[in-house]
Amino acid sequence: MKHLLYLIILLSLFSSCTPTPENVQKSDLLPPIYPDYCDITIPENIAPLNFLLRGDCEAVEVKAGETTINSKGNEVVFGMDDWKELLSQYAGKQISITVTALIDGQWTEFRPFTWTVVKDKIDPYLTYRLIEPDYEIWNQIQIQQRCVENFDVNALGHYEQLENRCMNCHTYGNQDPQLSMMYVRGPGGGAILNQSGNLRKLNLKTSDMVSGSVYFGFSPDGRYITFSTNVIIPGFHSLASKRLEVFDSKSDVYVADLKTNTMLRSSLLSDSTVFETFPTFSPDGKYIYYCAADSVLLPRDIKQLQYKLVRIPFDESTGQFGNSVDTLHLPDSKSVCHPRISPNGRHLLYTVADYGTFPIWHPEADLQLMDLHTGAIDTLAIVNSEKSDTYHSWSSNSRWFVFASKRDDGLYGKPYFCYIDKDGKAHKPFCLPQAHPTFYDNNLKSFNAPELGKGKVPFDIDDVVRAMQLEAEEFK
Repeated sequence: MKHLLYLIILLSLFSSCTPTPENVQKSDLLPPIYPDYCDITIPENIAPLNFLLRGDCEAVEVKAGETTINSKGNEVVFGMDDWKELLSQYAGKQISITVTALIDGQWTEFRPFTWTVVKDKIDPYLTYRLIEPDYEIWNQIQIQQRCVENFDVNALGHYEQLENRCMNCHTYGNQDPQLSMMYVRGPGGGAILNQSGNLRKLNLKTSDMVSGSVYFGFSPDGRYITFSTNVIIPGFHSLASKRLEVFDSKSDVYVADLKTNTMLRSSLLSDSTVFETFPTFSPDGKYIYYCAADSVLLPRDIKQLQYKLVRIPFDESTGQFGNSVDTLHLPDSKSVCHPRISPNGRHLLYTVADYGTFPIWHPEADLQLMDLHTGAIDTLAIVNSEKSDTYHSWSSNSRWFVFASKRDDGLYGKPYFCYIDKDGKAHKPFCLPQAHPTFYDNNLKSFNAPELGKGKVPFDIDDVVRAMQLEAEEFK
């Protein structure tokens, strides 16, 4: 009986062994891996790039440098320790990756591809909103924080603890986890401001404003935020090829002094004949960049609603605005959205779409990069896809940015990272890696408004729940 049990165990172990390649035929094609991690540039501190092979696959072998992985099925998962050792060994170098797969009983070795590992690290934390990629519902929203060096995730906002309220983006001040803000909407809601773990609830609306704060950005010293007030209208297209349109019927820009709880205003930023939105401070604090468009009759003339990139001087020491608005960019037959300046002041990244201010529903929406030293514009052909590519933020070293892309199916947005080298050249972007290669196939939420941060924020969902019980601070 013991001998029979021993034989069964041996047979079980033998049958569970992963087959290794033999009688291999070579292919000139790249392997059909998902996510697409072929020939990309990655930071030395990124989490393992786990992936799967599309199609029927009985087994797979992957050779990455001196590291070899053999697995049954079509999933390739790196051990965390082995991965860190691999990136440490190849920091500043290229790794050649060869994928060999057993398909219909035949081993096929695909054309090798590379991972270029750069020593320019990416900020280790990413916050984003998880939301259904549709327009009928917005419930069960979460705001999460993910460490991109591993797969740790924690919630900053969760519908279960916040009465299923609508929650808007979490944004850092200068990528600093000690300074950030998020919105919890609805009765009793407000802007939740994080200052070194101390949470304040703010009411960023006064009687003369068309709405509360919507899009915002911090000044370099953290004393001010500039924000837009927007009356946002959803509309539906009659064409089946168009899903949804969202536009502003009114919008203005203000600055809030977080030290004195006062609002700073300029008539140039609240012109009733102009829509102003998407404000952001320059890294030196001397300008507020934003988007502006002449008002049109909406929704009838929505396709004529095209925004230009402008800026107005601002003096941080006095809180005074300049006396004129400069136009930096007015693209032909396009509309500019979401300007973001790299922390080193060199580049300005923005979205262009055919019209309007809600490019997430525009498949033609692309990213462009302006060199603020020369005025040259890079259309980022290597970055953009045939679907919506938009909503972006920079890493603190100005070498990386993250953006939301719907390139896979046109519906679900996912975070992609792009490297900008010292010469200002963009490299092929790659998707946020996940612990399980099938994650994106099974995930039914869009990653919305991804933001990079230098560290983990000093609060969690329980702190936000407690802050919601506070009386909102008023501004005058």
